[in-house]
Amino acid sequence: MEGERRVGVAIDFSACSKKALKWAVENLVRNGDHLVLVNIQPEGYYEGGEMQLWETTGSPLIPLSEFSDAVIMKKYGVKPDPETLDLLNCLARQKEIVVVMKIYWGDPREKLCEAIDNVPLSCLVVGNRGLGKIKRAIMGSVSNYVVSNGSCPVTVVKHGE
Repeated sequence: MEGERRVGVAIDFSACSKKALKWAVENLVRNGDHLVLVNIQPEGYYEGGEMQLWETTGSPLIPLSEFSDAVIMKKYGVKPDPETLDLLNCLARQKEIVVVMKIYWGDPREKLCEAIDNVPLSCLVVGNRGLGKIKRAIMGSVSNYVVSNGSCPVTVVKHGE
Protein backbone atom coordinates (compact mmCIF):
# COMPACT_ATOMS: atom_id res chain seq x y z
CA MET A 1 0.00 0.00 0.00
CA GLU A 2 2.90 2.35 0.69
CA GLY A 3 3.73 4.54 -2.27
CA GLU A 4 0.19 4.34 -3.61
CA ARG A 5 -1.23 7.12 -1.46
CA ARG A 6 -1.87 10.45 -3.15
CA VAL A 7 -2.11 13.12 -0.48
CA GLY A 8 -3.64 16.31 -1.85
CA VAL A 9 -3.11 19.77 -0.40
CA ALA A 10 -5.07 22.76 -1.69
CA ILE A 11 -2.54 25.56 -2.03
CA ASP A 12 -2.77 29.17 -3.17
CA PHE A 13 0.45 30.22 -1.39
CA SER A 14 -1.50 32.23 1.21
CA ALA A 15 -0.65 31.96 4.91
CA CYS A 16 -3.58 29.60 5.59
CA SER A 17 -2.70 27.25 2.71
CA LYS A 18 0.96 27.17 3.77
CA LYS A 19 -0.19 26.24 7.28
CA ALA A 20 -2.25 23.40 5.77
CA LEU A 21 0.79 22.24 3.79
CA LYS A 22 2.99 22.27 6.89
CA TRP A 23 0.34 20.33 8.82
CA ALA A 24 0.13 17.71 6.06
CA VAL A 25 3.93 17.38 5.98
CA GLU A 26 4.20 16.96 9.76
CA ASN A 27 1.16 14.74 10.33
CA LEU A 28 0.12 12.91 7.19
CA VAL A 29 2.76 12.46 4.50
CA ARG A 30 4.77 9.22 4.76
CA ASN A 31 7.80 7.94 2.92
CA GLY A 32 6.91 6.91 -0.61
CA ASP A 33 3.71 8.97 -0.84
CA HIS A 34 2.78 11.22 -3.72
CA LEU A 35 2.08 14.79 -2.56
CA VAL A 36 -0.26 16.50 -5.01
CA LEU A 37 -0.55 20.27 -4.63
CA VAL A 38 -3.85 21.47 -6.08
CA ASN A 39 -3.83 25.12 -7.13
CA ILE A 40 -6.98 26.86 -8.34
CA GLN A 41 -6.64 30.01 -10.42
CA PRO A 42 -9.53 32.38 -11.13
CA GLU A 43 -11.38 31.73 -14.35
CA GLY A 44 -10.56 34.22 -17.07
CA TYR A 45 -10.09 34.81 -20.73
CA TYR A 46 -6.59 33.84 -21.78
CA GLU A 47 -5.16 34.53 -25.21
CA GLY A 48 -2.60 31.77 -25.25
CA GLY A 49 -0.23 29.53 -23.41
CA GLU A 50 -0.89 26.63 -21.10
CA MET A 51 -3.78 28.40 -19.36
CA GLN A 52 -5.98 28.26 -22.45
CA LEU A 53 -4.88 24.75 -23.39
CA TRP A 54 -5.70 23.21 -19.98
CA GLU A 55 -8.53 25.47 -18.78
CA THR A 56 -11.28 22.82 -18.85
CA THR A 57 -9.34 19.74 -17.68
CA GLY A 58 -6.67 21.30 -15.50
CA SER A 59 -2.97 21.15 -16.15
CA PRO A 60 -1.04 17.91 -16.41
CA LEU A 61 0.74 16.88 -13.20
CA ILE A 62 3.70 19.27 -12.99
CA PRO A 63 6.80 17.83 -11.24
CA LEU A 64 8.53 19.78 -8.47
CA SER A 65 11.55 20.50 -10.68
CA GLU A 66 9.28 22.28 -13.18
CA PHE A 67 7.14 24.26 -10.77
CA SER A 68 10.33 25.45 -9.07
CA ASP A 69 11.16 27.15 -12.40
CA ALA A 70 9.64 30.67 -12.53
CA VAL A 71 9.67 30.74 -16.34
CA ILE A 72 7.59 27.57 -16.60
CA MET A 73 5.15 28.67 -13.89
CA LYS A 74 4.62 32.05 -15.57
CA LYS A 75 3.05 30.14 -18.48
CA TYR A 76 0.41 28.86 -16.05
CA GLY A 77 -0.04 32.22 -14.27
CA VAL A 78 1.22 30.86 -10.91
CA LYS A 79 3.92 32.33 -8.65
CA PRO A 80 5.04 29.88 -5.95
CA ASP A 81 6.84 31.60 -3.10
CA PRO A 82 10.44 30.66 -2.17
CA GLU A 83 9.50 29.54 1.38
CA THR A 84 7.05 26.95 0.06
CA LEU A 85 9.48 25.74 -2.62
CA ASP A 86 12.23 25.29 0.00
CA LEU A 87 9.87 23.30 2.23
CA LEU A 88 8.83 21.06 -0.68
CA ASN A 89 12.36 20.44 -1.96
CA CYS A 90 13.53 19.53 1.55
CA LEU A 91 10.49 17.27 2.06
CA ALA A 92 11.02 15.49 -1.26
CA ARG A 93 14.62 14.66 -0.31
CA GLN A 94 14.00 13.70 3.34
CA LYS A 95 10.87 11.58 2.96
CA GLU A 96 11.59 10.36 -0.56
CA ILE A 97 8.21 11.42 -1.86
CA VAL A 98 7.06 12.56 -5.28
CA VAL A 99 5.77 16.15 -5.28
CA VAL A 100 3.61 17.33 -8.16
CA MET A 101 1.24 20.22 -8.78
CA LYS A 102 -2.08 20.23 -10.61
CA ILE A 103 -3.54 23.59 -11.63
CA TYR A 104 -7.22 24.20 -12.33
CA TRP A 105 -9.06 27.33 -13.42
CA GLY A 106 -12.50 28.18 -12.06
CA ASP A 107 -14.52 27.91 -8.83
CA PRO A 108 -12.31 26.49 -6.05
CA ARG A 109 -15.17 24.49 -4.52
CA GLU A 110 -16.01 22.62 -7.71
CA LYS A 111 -12.42 22.24 -8.91
CA LEU A 112 -11.17 20.78 -5.61
CA CYS A 113 -13.91 18.14 -5.75
CA GLU A 114 -12.99 17.53 -9.40
CA ALA A 115 -9.33 17.03 -8.40
CA ILE A 116 -10.32 14.46 -5.76
CA ASP A 117 -12.01 12.35 -8.43
CA ASN A 118 -9.72 12.96 -11.41
CA VAL A 119 -6.22 12.68 -9.89
CA PRO A 120 -7.53 10.61 -7.83
CA LEU A 121 -6.62 11.68 -4.28
CA SER A 122 -6.53 9.39 -1.25
CA CYS A 123 -7.20 12.38 1.02
CA LEU A 124 -7.18 16.19 0.83
CA VAL A 125 -5.96 18.86 3.25
CA VAL A 126 -7.35 22.38 2.94
CA GLY A 127 -6.72 25.55 4.87
CA ASN A 128 -9.46 27.64 6.41
CA ARG A 129 -9.23 31.44 6.26
CA GLY A 130 -11.30 31.77 9.41
CA LEU A 131 -14.10 33.90 8.00
CA GLY A 132 -16.70 35.05 10.49
CA LYS A 133 -20.20 33.57 10.44
CA ILE A 134 -21.66 36.43 8.38
CA LYS A 135 -18.92 36.45 5.72
CA ARG A 136 -19.02 32.65 5.51
CA ALA A 137 -22.83 32.74 5.05
CA ILE A 138 -22.57 35.34 2.26
CA MET A 139 -19.45 34.15 0.45
CA GLY A 140 -19.68 30.47 1.25
CA SER A 141 -16.86 28.41 2.64
CA VAL A 142 -14.68 26.43 0.25
CA SER A 143 -13.65 24.05 3.02
CA ASN A 144 -17.28 23.43 4.11
CA TYR A 145 -18.29 22.67 0.53
CA VAL A 146 -15.39 20.27 -0.07
CA VAL A 147 -15.97 18.45 3.25
CA SER A 148 -19.65 18.00 2.34
CA ASN A 149 -19.18 17.07 -1.33
CA GLY A 150 -15.70 15.53 -1.64
CA SER A 151 -15.45 11.79 -2.20
CA CYS A 152 -12.36 11.26 0.00
CA PRO A 153 -11.43 12.18 3.58
CA VAL A 154 -10.89 15.97 3.87
CA THR A 155 -8.94 17.60 6.70
CA VAL A 156 -9.48 21.30 7.38
CA VAL A 157 -6.59 23.12 9.05
CA LYS A 158 -7.73 26.26 10.86
CA HIS A 159 -5.68 29.38 10.21
CA GLY A 160 -6.24 30.95 13.65
CA GLU A 161 -3.73 30.56 16.46
